[in-house]
Amino acid sequence: MNSVNMEKITGGITAVSGIDAAGVKCGIKKNGDSDLALIYSREPAAAAGVFTRNKFKAAPLIVTERHISNPTVSAIVINSGNANACTGDQGIKDALSTAEIVAGKLGLRREDVLVASTGVIGHYLPMERLSLGIDKAVEKLSPKGGEDAARAIMTTDTVIKESACRVQLDGEQGFFTIGGMAKGSGMICPDMATMLAFVATDVKIKKEALQKSLQEAVERSFNVITVDGDTSTNDMVLVISNGTSEIEVEEDGDLWHVFNESLLHVCQDLAYKIVVDGEGATKVIKVTVKGSPDYETGKKLARSILNSPLVKTAFFGEDANWGRIITAMGNADVHFIPDQVDIYLGKMQVTARGKGLVFDESEAKAILMQTEIPVLVDLNMGLEEVISYGCDLSYDYIRINADYRS
Repeated sequence: MNSVNMEKITGGITAVSGIDAAGVKCGIKKNGDSDLALIYSREPAAAAGVFTRNKFKAAPLIVTERHISNPTVSAIVINSGNANACTGDQGIKDALSTAEIVAGKLGLRREDVLVASTGVIGHYLPMERLSLGIDKAVEKLSPKGGEDAARAIMTTDTVIKESACRVQLDGEQGFFTIGGMAKGSGMICPDMATMLAFVATDVKIKKEALQKSLQEAVERSFNVITVDGDTSTNDMVLVISNGTSEIEVEEDGDLWHVFNESLLHVCQDLAYKIVVDGEGATKVIKVTVKGSPDYETGKKLARSILNSPLVKTAFFGEDANWGRIITAMGNADVHFIPDQVDIYLGKMQVTARGKGLVFDESEAKAILMQTEIPVLVDLNMGLEEVISYGCDLSYDYIRINADYRS
């Protein structure tokens, strides 16, 4: 393969051929906003998923884990405003009923439908309203409905989160498309937070290869962001592939690397948009850990820094308190050598070999006034580099979460 051109395009999940979507209001949210999204693949699609590691798993997640084991799926239904989590047997029954109602309207089997929910924990779904909403969503399904669907899955999000790219291949091989949408603003620290992402592509790919590609993409996108260090009961990332482009991707084949990079691009774009929209956030903090002996060490150190309330509040207050960074690192359960650590804020070095340096406070202040603040931590122990994103902690984060249920 001589050349490949990846181009960012508009349209989100419905930029992918054969994918319809809709977003409607069905009365779950108290504020009357859109709260039900439906994604439909006109051709049966291979599906893969990555799910929360929280021990409390919501009912829709349990049902989706079962259904995704089937060879193909055709639809994903998502409600917002109610998580259907910690709802026992009734919650499972309601999640299955949701899939069954969608299946009946679209001429599918119940197991052809994946289910997701996000919102307040511990309340039963209002099934009558949900059923009426599904009727409306089926009627509104459209190849232009991606934005409405992306809006309908929002909770404390302030903006919709979509991403799509088209990958043009050599000569007459044509192109394939990957598009997706996500929601998340708080309770974000995916190990697979109230964070949901749905991605579609039109390549032909085996289910096992799609799962492998998704897991690798999630590890370097959604799993290296954090807003507040909390992982939710409902987190999931789903990808479906309907093959309508007729371009075949095989594991370790000619297009394997190209497909992986493209899927990673969309996942990273969506993940970054979640951090930018972090509840009450005023700044994005980009932490690069280089010189790490392995990926996991760098990831854990970056997460420890980004999850520290003292680090986050220092960045909100534009205070170059590097001591909070090294303290957060020291609390991480990984091996590193403190006397070898160098730390930079932007291009300005503040720590050398574990010892503080004299630096210009006004220059540091200027760096911390940026909307994206780069922090570089060099362990000087190896060749691995990990880039993670988080945000500051402001007064508004407390206000938003203090009022979440009211």
